[in-house]
Amino acid sequence: MVTVVGIRFKKAGKIYYFDPDEITIEKGQNVIVETARGVEFGEVVVGPKEIKEDDIVAPLKKVLRVATLEDEIENNQNIEKEKEAFEICLEKIDTHQLEMKLIDVEYTFDNNKVIFYFTADGRVDFRELVKDLAAVFKTRIELRQIGVRDEAKMIGGIGPCGKGLCCATWLGDFEPVSIKMAKEQSLSLNPTKISGICGRLMCCLKYEHETYQCLRENLPEQGEKVITPDGEGIVIANNVLLESVKVRHILEKTKRGQENKLSDDIFVYHKEQIKRMKCCCKKVQEEIVSGGEKQAEE
Repeated sequence: MVTVVGIRFKKAGKIYYFDPDEITIEKGQNVIVETARGVEFGEVVVGPKEIKEDDIVAPLKKVLRVATLEDEIENNQNIEKEKEAFEICLEKIDTHQLEMKLIDVEYTFDNNKVIFYFTADGRVDFRELVKDLAAVFKTRIELRQIGVRDEAKMIGGIGPCGKGLCCATWLGDFEPVSIKMAKEQSLSLNPTKISGICGRLMCCLKYEHETYQCLRENLPEQGEKVITPDGEGIVIANNVLLESVKVRHILEKTKRGQENKLSDDIFVYHKEQIKRMKCCCKKVQEEIVSGGEKQAEE
């Protein structure tokens, strides 16, 4: 086991583990650490705790010190310099007529490097821009192209739910989101309804995905034959949240491979009221499923 502290360098940024190096550190304190980019100023968001060595990336860098008042003043000065650097970079981009959108500027705590984040539709030749910026700031310059999700995380905004974007307020890292998650939650597949302001699938589709999967495992699928208190029937739809199914009763059984005669009325049963059987004939199942997909597309 290894003792570590979790440090975040940006609001809603990723949490990185560091070795406290026998320094008394508490959650909420600001600290100075050495990273691959240089000396950085960060906030302790996870107090000292022990984790397995397999859960860390070796070698674990150490915390240099708890931030002093002078360190905090210097960090605030860097934030002010970032605003000035943003305006200067915008002018240089306009001068060189580059097709790029500047998103954010970041100074390392030791002023050893200035990082400019931007978005662009394709590759951008910014070699001359880097030379101009280096001549102005007299330090190392890095231009980093980011995606639309990172852009939304840095800029922030209001989501369709009316609250601040998850990625900009608390979500430390992006997780993969797929259209399958929207299908399993019976959501409209209209891109405008399941996409965030970044244009990608909303991160919140992931939140309830595991719950839906767990509930769906215990529910019969569309086209499956079940035994109800009123006789055998075919499932035509299910409601995951209510854990119920809609069933049409089998009025008359036909020969194997032929379609059974089903009731016109639809009955609703809770999962505990029914017993699952083998799936009904393939033809019926395909017709019911294809019908449901057609309605979803409409």
